[in-house]
Amino acid sequence: MIRLTAVLALSIVTTGALAQAGPSTTGRPCSADRALVNARGAVVLSTGQYTYGRFVRDARYCQVDQYPQPAWVPSDDTAQCFVGYRCADGPDDDF
Repeated sequence: MIRLTAVLALSIVTTGALAQAGPSTTGRPCSADRALVNARGAVVLSTGQYTYGRFVRDARYCQVDQYPQPAWVPSDDTAQCFVGYRCADGPDDDF
């Protein structure tokens, strides 16, 4: 019984850690946010006190039925920082 309780507690802690957003874009320079997305390929960044988003380097990090859409976030040194892309649902009708 103790082992089961320990396993459940550990799984809850681990699951919560996976859902947390990464660093805040508002406390870092634009170049650092862009470099992080480029280095990792896909990353979840906090864009405000209660907001976050998943940003990707290119279409390879989106699902098959999604397309990359340019994404700008607030950063420490600029109000609109291009960090990469967000994966948008549906077909890409722009091309």
